[in-house]
Amino acid sequence: MGRPSKLSDKQWSEITARLVAGEKAADLAREYGVSKTSISTRVSKRAETIHSVANQVVTAERSLAMLPVSEQLIAVNLASKLRAISDNLASAAQYGAQTAHRLSALANSEVAKVDDANPLARESVEAMKGVAVLTKLANDSASIALNLLNANKDTIKELNSEEPRSSVGANVSPEQLKEAVQSVQAKF
Repeated sequence: MGRPSKLSDKQWSEITARLVAGEKAADLAREYGVSKTSISTRVSKRAETIHSVANQVVTAERSLAMLPVSEQLIAVNLASKLRAISDNLASAAQYGAQTAHRLSALANSEVAKVDDANPLARESVEAMKGVAVLTKLANDSASIALNLLNANKDTIKELNSEEPRSSVGANVSPEQLKEAVQSVQAKF
């Protein structure tokens, strides 16, 4: 790993916020006493991500605003339910992964009961049956977590392979982004 930064995490956050707000990387580099390359390496990609997310927020807010009020309420309630489902699935995946880990450890301890010299002895066969059952249960328990990881990986691939699309929120000015971020922050 490289040498530690001379700036604190708070200072890097300030640089990120100011870069997103439209200040120039060269000016910030001079002010903070770091190279423009350091800012580009550490912050520019984050700033692009922030701009992208902000554009998505603006697009979503505009789309929501175009709906009649009754449908806006339905959309907001649906979004809330989708967030809850996502949170619950993530929790289920975590518990499933923990259960799979514990069952795998139990299966591993059962393997020690198998007599390597005589694996077909009754005690060894019984131990192997236990290993097989525990391993199957561990794999089944891990399925939710693995499916969630695969879905996440597939989504990331799709997002990274998509061409930028023009949309209602594309090419939003830094001032519009700032207003959108402030409106979102005000809601929380």
